[in-house]
Amino acid sequence: MCPRFIKGETSFSMSDAATRSSQSGSRPVRVANCSGARGDPGYQMRRQATQGDVDFITGDYLAEMNLAENAEKLAAGQHDGWEPTAWDGLEQTLDALEEKRIKVIINGGALNPAGLARKCQDLVTQKGYRLKVAYVYGDDLLEEVKTNLEKTGKLPSHLDSVNDQVSLAEDATALLDTTGKPMVSANAYLGARAIVKGLELGADIIICGRVADASPVIGAAWYWHQWSDTDYDSLAGALIAGHLIECSAYVTGSNFAGFDEYPLETFIDLPFGIAEIASDGTTVITKHENTNGLVNEDVVKCQFLYELQGSIYLNSDVIADAKDIKIEEVGKNRVRLSNIHGYPPPPTTKLAIFYHGGYEAQILLNATGYATAEKWKLCEAQLRYALNQKGLLDKYQLLDFQVLGTPAANPPTQFSSTTYCRLFVQADTEAAIYALLKTFSEYGMQHFSGFHLSLDMRTALPRSYLAFYPALYSQDNLKEGVALLKADGTVAETAGAGHPPKYKKLASRENYDTLQPVSLSSFGPTRKARLGDIALARSGDKGANINLGVFVRNPEHYRWLQTFMTRAKLQELMGDDWREEFFIERMEFPNILAVHFVIYGPLGRGVSSCRLLDALGKGFADYIRDKVVDVPERFLAEVKAIKQERRSRL
Repeated sequence: MCPRFIKGETSFSMSDAATRSSQSGSRPVRVANCSGARGDPGYQMRRQATQGDVDFITGDYLAEMNLAENAEKLAAGQHDGWEPTAWDGLEQTLDALEEKRIKVIINGGALNPAGLARKCQDLVTQKGYRLKVAYVYGDDLLEEVKTNLEKTGKLPSHLDSVNDQVSLAEDATALLDTTGKPMVSANAYLGARAIVKGLELGADIIICGRVADASPVIGAAWYWHQWSDTDYDSLAGALIAGHLIECSAYVTGSNFAGFDEYPLETFIDLPFGIAEIASDGTTVITKHENTNGLVNEDVVKCQFLYELQGSIYLNSDVIADAKDIKIEEVGKNRVRLSNIHGYPPPPTTKLAIFYHGGYEAQILLNATGYATAEKWKLCEAQLRYALNQKGLLDKYQLLDFQVLGTPAANPPTQFSSTTYCRLFVQADTEAAIYALLKTFSEYGMQHFSGFHLSLDMRTALPRSYLAFYPALYSQDNLKEGVALLKADGTVAETAGAGHPPKYKKLASRENYDTLQPVSLSSFGPTRKARLGDIALARSGDKGANINLGVFVRNPEHYRWLQTFMTRAKLQELMGDDWREEFFIERMEFPNILAVHFVIYGPLGRGVSSCRLLDALGKGFADYIRDKVVDVPERFLAEVKAIKQERRSRL
């Protein structure tokens, strides 16, 4: 069945691929995303091309650490530089792309977009297809940044430096030691300008390296609607649309806080999201028909609140102000986004610098039963004593004893009585970690009662780790462009991306408790319940920081949430996880009944070197939702009715 707009929207058909180009700009562009991480399989691209009609397929294969992890292997000739799942998707989908004239824009080129583009062009040529292939260049700044650091001894400004209340991690500037902490990669986050240039040159498949996650979606909509680079409201709408669909199945039911309100089979074999972006930037989020998953306002709100830094969303092409965003269902599995405002982009873009941080390992130990807390105190005291006796304690960047779990009361099984300690260590040298292992072995038989561990000690062996320094880089210094290939894989034509015509200076982000607090007692009698009994939430990582968005589904409940969920309350809810060097920003999204926080600092130097088990911050929201608080009694009954109404729509 062909997709259609409802409730006053224009119906359209896309079944005839030959008419696709003539429809450009006359209807919303339908953009399907096929990847949000390097592990997403190639068949997701094929599914998006074959399970229904779309105009573009986009794919985001790059987390912050992907590029750095393969940089040295590429230099040594041990890695192709691109993401294998991106190539797998192109191989599986090429026939459908030729038949249906669907265009593809992906960042799976990673460290070697030119190489993946040529490999793709070879397959196109072998098959005798008409598809044109191009690649984007200009994101790789390793030699420039490394040379500048060695010459000047100064680092580019840190991404969080615009906020003078934020304390950087103690070792955030460790890469100033260019010998001991050598730089591995430095990539700028590019916008959509080169993508648009490639489409204008006639490219059907565009392979990118480190473009921003939403840039392929922006580029598709920009080209389709023939926007100018000053159509800021439209570009901002496309930016938020890209933010929503770029992360695999997150907008169709994955990572959804309310999953337990629906049959579990709803979330098995999830499809990936589709954005129908109109000429004014308003968007309908949907999915292919006759697929599993769920696209409703709760799912979309959760994904909107993921990995934000407040109401201002930055991209190299536009600043999106989403404070007044509206998210509303307009049909089954169809959710409209509107009321997003755009402004000129910032003068800088994000520069992701990775360097050798040292070596790390983790030793996993188990304790069962009685006096668990005292057991772990004894374990730590024994090992610290032994390391101190050997003069080793100051040889570690980090030595962290992390106890996970709580024994069940009157446990029905030994498993339910067991907790484990994750001894996480980082050091400058492998030798220091091997010394820790030797010391542990020497004291191993002095253990507490109920001690045991796995005989597989592979995680205890030292491995090199990468650390992250997110920086700012001037957009005017970028040398971004696109190269279109000939049938033989050589370059037929190139085009420079140019630079935005105007910039808007970065300002401090909003940070406030609610401006209209009410008396919590006005909501009537309360009883103890978990915050998650009445609220949904989403959290994620932003470099060293964790973001958290919490929302309710009843306007009166929102008045309570605004007053209850203050910065001080979040700090209280974090319990023993709170540290004095952290800093909290808070703001509100009133039209979606949400309160949003950024907690600066918990992830240290970012995912690749984080001490936490939840290095991506994804579990933080459900931790806060699990907290027991005083909830107005009537809210619980009202939320039960809301859940029943939501489920009835399936």
